[in-house]
Amino acid sequence: MLAPLKTIREAIANWWSEFTLQTKLLAAVTLVVSLVMSGLTFWAVNTIQQDARLNDTRFGRDLGLLLAANVAPLIADHNLTEVAQFSQRFYSSTSSVRYMLYADETGKIFFGIPFWEPEVETSLTIKRRIQLPDDYASDADKPMVRQHLSPDGIVTDVFVPLTVDKKYLGVLAIGINPNPAAVISTNFTRDVTIAVFISIWVMVILGGVINALTITKPIKELLLGVKQIAAGNFKQRIDLPFGGELKELIFSFNEMAERLERYEEQNIEELTAEKAKLETLVSTIADGAVLIDNNMQVILVNPTARRIFGWEGVDVVGENVLHHLPSAVQAEITRPLYQMATGDCESAEFRIHLTQGIHRTIRILLTTVLDQQRENVKGIAITVQDITREVELNEAKSQFISNVSHELRTPLFNIKSFIETLHDYGEELSVDQRQEFLATVNHEADRLARLVNDVLDLSRLESGRRYNLDAVDLGQAIEQTLRTYQLNAKDKGIEIIQEVEPKLPLVVGHYDLLLQVLANLVGNALKFTKAGGKVAIRAYKLTPHSHKSDRPDRVRVEISDTGIGIAPEDQKAIFDRFFRVENRVHTLEGTGLGLSIVRNIIEDKHHSKVHLVSEVGVGTTFWFDLAVFEEETAVPEKLTVVESVTETHTISAS
Repeated sequence: MLAPLKTIREAIANWWSEFTLQTKLLAAVTLVVSLVMSGLTFWAVNTIQQDARLNDTRFGRDLGLLLAANVAPLIADHNLTEVAQFSQRFYSSTSSVRYMLYADETGKIFFGIPFWEPEVETSLTIKRRIQLPDDYASDADKPMVRQHLSPDGIVTDVFVPLTVDKKYLGVLAIGINPNPAAVISTNFTRDVTIAVFISIWVMVILGGVINALTITKPIKELLLGVKQIAAGNFKQRIDLPFGGELKELIFSFNEMAERLERYEEQNIEELTAEKAKLETLVSTIADGAVLIDNNMQVILVNPTARRIFGWEGVDVVGENVLHHLPSAVQAEITRPLYQMATGDCESAEFRIHLTQGIHRTIRILLTTVLDQQRENVKGIAITVQDITREVELNEAKSQFISNVSHELRTPLFNIKSFIETLHDYGEELSVDQRQEFLATVNHEADRLARLVNDVLDLSRLESGRRYNLDAVDLGQAIEQTLRTYQLNAKDKGIEIIQEVEPKLPLVVGHYDLLLQVLANLVGNALKFTKAGGKVAIRAYKLTPHSHKSDRPDRVRVEISDTGIGIAPEDQKAIFDRFFRVENRVHTLEGTGLGLSIVRNIIEDKHHSKVHLVSEVGVGTTFWFDLAVFEEETAVPEKLTVVESVTETHTISAS
């Protein structure tokens, strides 16, 4: 992000530096004047708008109180017909009222004008309610007023309580249209401001164009002279009859050319020193650099290139570079090197995978080195970059994007297909068919939401965010998880077994993250267990003989099921992103990210390890250990992972 901003700033600075001082001053003064005028104008517009809104507020409040006083007795007598007729006459007699709504004491709207407009009609059809503060009706003389923006301007909304004999009957809501005069005045002032601003800048641009035309010729001559100087022709001079700043500029250019011509010989020593600096820089840069002549002889090579090509301890300077390059590199760049030596090619770039020794991927950039006149090729510069890590990251990113895109495509396609069918053939479908289509769309939307949430959870966990670990009551977390899935298990006919050791000690952890781990594991167990099966969740403190005495006390958590099981060839990849057991059985749906999230939370955030044991057709058990919380000691920065797999319980498939 910083690099593009830096490039933009440099481009703007270069563009601005090309203008004369007079042009810069003119632009600055014009900008200040235009901004001041625009500020004053917009201040005036804002003042007018504020006065108009204040007048609208007062008018709407008075109008609301007047109307409420007339209709409240009618509503108290339940004479809604007279209320409707009176409201219609009142609405027709003034253009200031935008709408009128009546609601009872619960906020339910029972009448509105104009009833034929979609907004009010829809409000009545879907039985909308007006939500107001509880103490709103305590003071009937102080209606609530607010304003909102509409395409026609700011509309003032007035809410007046309807009371008779201090009894609250409901609320009257009135919308007041904006003052037409204020709107016209505001628009006119805005148009004048824009016109003045544009006129000022048009004059500035015309002045700049005229100014640029008067100095075009000397600028072109100066540009030609600078190119000649850059090519080494220090005899170049400019002779043009101009005065003022241009005369001084031309004189300074000619003086510079004379000095360069006089000191050309003296600069050889300085150039030699610069060459030494350049060689030092080349030897210390992170990229490999090799310089060869037209005969492919090595002139210069830096330590990075020696390391990449395996030239440590080998004197390659003065040797043919093609005799020492790896075979893969030699096969790729031999022909381009000879083409560049003869001037048929100026540059070339290659990406080559090296298999000799340590496997790595390198990027090679070939660039011709020209003489002082930039006409003849004097040699070839070879730049080598080790991009192995970059390639690995790009491959991982591409794979992740491919997986996410693949998972998103199916639900999106299904949603689009069913919605198009409902749109095109909705009237031809039966009610049951439409309900079925909508249920499918809702199901696919839920599936899409689960995938997005899992991706966001995994991204958040891998973002490097630090979580503060504290004392966690596992029994409470397990109880909350089972309450969430109890209804799902009952619908599927699956028995949930809870075995939490009494007086289970607190553990070191993060409650919300552990809750997510339990939810993912229990959810998977229910998904892959058929009706009549069992799912068990256990938590118990490990006995002293089940782990080394010098390690902290730990609590083990197990989630077991009598489901379909996991094949041995799948167990190694079960925690990978987007890997799903249902890929094998083709019966269930999932994002394939749940166990990746579990592993990240347990291993990276709680410094433990997730284990599993499974047999196809028998069931699966996942378990992990958490350190017991001790108040007198601080939470360890990194907990020791217990590799013991003893005392792990399973559920019989029977």
